[in-house]
Amino acid sequence: MADSQTPHGSIIAGINVTPLVDITLVLLIIFMVTAKIIELPGLDVDLPKAAQGTEVQVILSVIVSPVHPMMINGIDIRSDKEFIQAATQALAQHPDVRAVIAADGSMPHREVVHILDLLRQSGISRVAFATTPETLVEP
Repeated sequence: MADSQTPHGSIIAGINVTPLVDITLVLLIIFMVTAKIIELPGLDVDLPKAAQGTEVQVILSVIVSPVHPMMINGIDIRSDKEFIQAATQALAQHPDVRAVIAADGSMPHREVVHILDLLRQSGISRVAFATTPETLVEP
């Protein structure tokens, strides 16, 4: 009977790590859920303001700026043929691809409509426009 009990001042030989692993996995799941999956690469553009703007999962990012060539997922695009080729590749990799157009506010309307036409030609029909929420706009 006396042998089954540990003396009061003895050293603990083992540590139970199960609670530590549980907490670590919960934190990992929280970070994965709350982390932004893909960020818009590249240029600093002046996005239009919208009160009801929401984030969408960005798969195909199209950035249009008056001072820089058009970019798709951070790659410079210099012709319509390159644009259609890159968009078609993205569609082949992800059948439910979503394109997000981040056009500078000073871009002419015809440029944005041309990009929409190029996306349609490459088979992408799910398109969104990037905006800046009004709460983040400096007065």
